[in-house]
Amino acid sequence: MDRLTEHEIEALREALDDEYHAWATYDQVIADFGEVAPFVNIREAEARHIEALLFLYRAFGLQVPENDWPGRVERYPSLQVACEAGVAAEVANAGLYDRLLAEPVRPEIAAVLQRLRQASQERHLPAFRRCAGRQRVEGSTEGDCVSGRPRRWRGGRS
Repeated sequence: MDRLTEHEIEALREALDDEYHAWATYDQVIADFGEVAPFVNIREAEARHIEALLFLYRAFGLQVPENDWPGRVERYPSLQVACEAGVAAEVANAGLYDRLLAEPVRPEIAAVLQRLRQASQERHLPAFRRCAGRQRVEGSTEGDCVSGRPRRWRGGRS
Protein backbone atom coordinates (compact mmCIF):
# COMPACT_ATOMS: atom_id res chain seq x y z
CA MET A 1 0.00 0.00 0.00
CA ASP A 2 1.25 3.47 -0.88
CA ARG A 3 2.13 5.79 1.96
CA LEU A 4 -0.39 8.44 2.84
CA THR A 5 0.33 11.95 1.64
CA GLU A 6 0.93 14.70 4.16
CA HIS A 7 -2.48 16.12 3.26
CA GLU A 8 -4.18 12.76 3.92
CA ILE A 9 -2.47 12.44 7.30
CA GLU A 10 -3.37 16.02 8.22
CA ALA A 11 -6.96 15.54 7.00
CA LEU A 12 -7.37 12.50 9.26
CA ARG A 13 -5.80 14.37 12.18
CA GLU A 14 -8.03 17.44 11.76
CA ALA A 15 -11.17 15.36 11.29
CA LEU A 16 -10.44 13.23 14.37
CA ASP A 17 -9.63 16.31 16.46
CA ASP A 18 -12.89 17.95 15.38
CA GLU A 19 -14.90 14.83 16.24
CA TYR A 20 -13.10 14.49 19.59
CA HIS A 21 -13.91 18.14 20.31
CA ALA A 22 -17.58 17.70 19.40
CA TRP A 23 -17.90 14.56 21.53
CA ALA A 24 -16.31 16.27 24.55
CA THR A 25 -18.47 19.38 24.12
CA TYR A 26 -21.71 17.43 23.89
CA ASP A 27 -20.62 15.27 26.82
CA GLN A 28 -20.07 18.43 28.88
CA VAL A 29 -23.52 19.75 27.95
CA ILE A 30 -25.01 16.46 29.16
CA ALA A 31 -23.01 16.70 32.39
CA ASP A 32 -24.31 20.25 32.90
CA PHE A 33 -27.95 19.86 31.82
CA GLY A 34 -28.72 16.16 32.08
CA GLU A 35 -29.70 13.60 29.46
CA VAL A 36 -31.01 16.18 26.99
CA ALA A 37 -31.70 15.74 23.32
CA PRO A 38 -30.35 16.22 20.84
CA PHE A 39 -27.06 16.09 22.75
CA VAL A 40 -27.46 12.50 23.93
CA ASN A 41 -28.11 11.15 20.45
CA ILE A 42 -25.50 13.31 18.75
CA ARG A 43 -22.84 12.42 21.32
CA GLU A 44 -23.47 8.76 20.42
CA ALA A 45 -23.16 9.65 16.72
CA GLU A 46 -19.89 11.48 17.39
CA ALA A 47 -18.57 8.32 19.06
CA ARG A 48 -19.40 6.40 15.86
CA HIS A 49 -17.67 9.11 13.79
CA ILE A 50 -14.58 8.76 15.97
CA GLU A 51 -14.65 4.98 15.47
CA ALA A 52 -14.84 5.40 11.69
CA LEU A 53 -11.77 7.63 11.75
CA LEU A 54 -9.94 5.31 14.16
CA PHE A 55 -10.59 2.46 11.73
CA LEU A 56 -8.71 4.47 9.08
CA TYR A 57 -5.90 5.24 11.52
CA ARG A 58 -5.48 1.52 12.21
CA ALA A 59 -5.84 0.55 8.55
CA PHE A 60 -3.04 2.93 7.57
CA GLY A 61 -0.84 2.12 10.56
CA LEU A 62 -0.99 5.61 12.05
CA GLN A 63 -0.55 6.34 15.73
CA VAL A 64 -3.85 7.44 17.22
CA PRO A 65 -3.74 10.81 18.98
CA GLU A 66 -5.34 11.06 22.41
CA ASN A 67 -8.53 12.99 22.92
CA ASP A 68 -7.33 15.86 25.10
CA TRP A 69 -10.62 17.84 24.85
CA PRO A 70 -12.48 16.53 27.94
CA GLY A 71 -12.32 19.22 30.61
CA ARG A 72 -11.14 21.83 28.09
CA VAL A 73 -14.38 22.61 26.24
CA GLU A 74 -16.63 25.62 26.60
CA ARG A 75 -19.46 25.43 29.10
CA TYR A 76 -22.76 27.11 28.34
CA PRO A 77 -24.98 29.13 30.68
CA SER A 78 -28.19 27.63 29.27
CA LEU A 79 -29.47 24.90 27.03
CA GLN A 80 -30.52 27.61 24.56
CA VAL A 81 -26.93 28.82 24.21
CA ALA A 82 -25.70 25.22 23.96
CA CYS A 83 -28.17 24.48 21.14
CA GLU A 84 -27.12 27.63 19.29
CA ALA A 85 -23.47 26.66 19.73
CA GLY A 86 -24.34 23.23 18.32
CA VAL A 87 -25.74 24.89 15.20
CA ALA A 88 -22.57 26.96 14.78
CA ALA A 89 -20.36 23.91 15.36
CA GLU A 90 -22.14 21.82 12.74
CA VAL A 91 -21.95 24.67 10.19
CA ALA A 92 -18.21 24.95 10.88
CA ASN A 93 -17.90 21.18 10.62
CA ALA A 94 -19.19 21.29 7.03
CA GLY A 95 -16.60 23.94 6.21
CA LEU A 96 -13.87 21.76 7.67
CA TYR A 97 -14.89 18.74 5.59
CA ASP A 98 -15.29 20.87 2.45
CA ARG A 99 -11.73 22.16 2.94
CA LEU A 100 -10.31 18.70 3.64
CA LEU A 101 -12.04 17.24 0.58
CA ALA A 102 -10.96 20.10 -1.72
CA GLU A 103 -7.62 18.36 -2.21
CA PRO A 104 -7.45 14.81 -3.48
CA VAL A 105 -7.46 12.01 -0.92
CA ARG A 106 -7.67 8.28 -1.50
CA PRO A 107 -11.19 6.95 -2.00
CA GLU A 108 -11.55 5.21 1.38
CA ILE A 109 -10.65 8.43 3.23
CA ALA A 110 -12.91 10.54 1.00
CA ALA A 111 -15.82 8.15 1.60
CA VAL A 112 -15.53 8.45 5.39
CA LEU A 113 -15.11 12.23 5.34
CA GLN A 114 -18.11 12.60 3.02
CA ARG A 115 -20.28 10.39 5.26
CA LEU A 116 -19.29 12.38 8.33
CA ARG A 117 -20.07 15.68 6.56
CA GLN A 118 -23.41 14.31 5.40
CA ALA A 119 -24.40 13.15 8.91
CA SER A 120 -23.47 16.52 10.30
CA GLN A 121 -25.49 18.48 7.77
CA GLU A 122 -28.48 16.20 7.30
CA ARG A 123 -29.03 15.03 10.87
CA HIS A 124 -27.06 16.97 13.49
CA LEU A 125 -27.56 20.50 12.13
CA PRO A 126 -31.36 20.17 11.77
CA ALA A 127 -31.60 18.63 15.26
CA PHE A 128 -29.70 21.52 16.82
CA ARG A 129 -31.76 24.04 14.86
CA ARG A 130 -34.97 22.42 16.15
CA CYS A 131 -33.63 22.46 19.70
CA ALA A 132 -32.57 26.12 19.45
CA GLY A 133 -35.97 27.03 18.02
CA ARG A 134 -37.83 25.06 20.68
CA GLN A 135 -35.82 26.69 23.45
CA ARG A 136 -36.42 30.15 21.99
CA VAL A 137 -40.19 29.59 21.51
CA GLU A 138 -40.71 28.15 24.96
CA GLY A 139 -38.37 30.65 26.60
CA SER A 140 -36.71 27.89 28.55
CA THR A 141 -33.14 27.76 29.75
CA GLU A 142 -33.52 24.32 31.24
CA GLY A 143 -33.84 20.97 29.51
CA ASP A 144 -37.06 20.78 27.52
CA CYS A 145 -35.67 17.81 25.67
CA VAL A 146 -35.07 15.06 28.19
CA SER A 147 -34.57 11.32 28.05
CA GLY A 148 -32.78 11.46 24.71
CA ARG A 149 -35.94 12.39 22.75
CA PRO A 150 -37.24 15.87 22.02
CA ARG A 151 -40.66 16.69 23.44
CA ARG A 152 -43.29 17.92 21.06
CA TRP A 153 -44.09 21.58 21.30
CA ARG A 154 -47.05 23.53 20.09
CA GLY A 155 -46.69 25.01 16.64
CA GLY A 156 -44.56 22.50 14.81
CA ARG A 157 -42.95 19.14 14.45
CA SER A 158 -40.13 17.96 16.67
